[in-house]
Amino acid sequence: MTQIRISEAAALLGVSDDTVRRMVDAGRLPATKDDAGRLVVAGADLAAVARETARPAPVGVVADESARNRMRGVVTGVLTDTVMAQVELQCGPFRVVSLMSSEAVRDLGLEVGSVAVATIKSTNVVVGVPR
Repeated sequence: MTQIRISEAAALLGVSDDTVRRMVDAGRLPATKDDAGRLVVAGADLAAVARETARPAPVGVVADESARNRMRGVVTGVLTDTVMAQVELQCGPFRVVSLMSSEAVRDLGLEVGSVAVATIKSTNVVVGVPR
């Protein structure tokens, strides 16, 4: 099981270390001590909180980004069959879903609570109407 330090959990959630500690103190996010005595949270528990606290990004102008965008987040869902897999990441307020081979999921060790980086390079954009 993935164990994540408080500072890393805070970065993944887009909040301060103190906010994560308050979540732990309030019982909202279970925590334990690692071998070095540092406070850590289980990746799966962090994934549940990330999913619960995610809010859509505000509508507005998006700053210019490079052609390759990298978003660090926590895996909140993995669906696999014999050939393909769907991996869902919560990257701050953004939900990113990737389709990849089941073999890649196994090789990368992706599971709910894992920390991963989504690299986005799109050759097309699909636009929908907001609800």
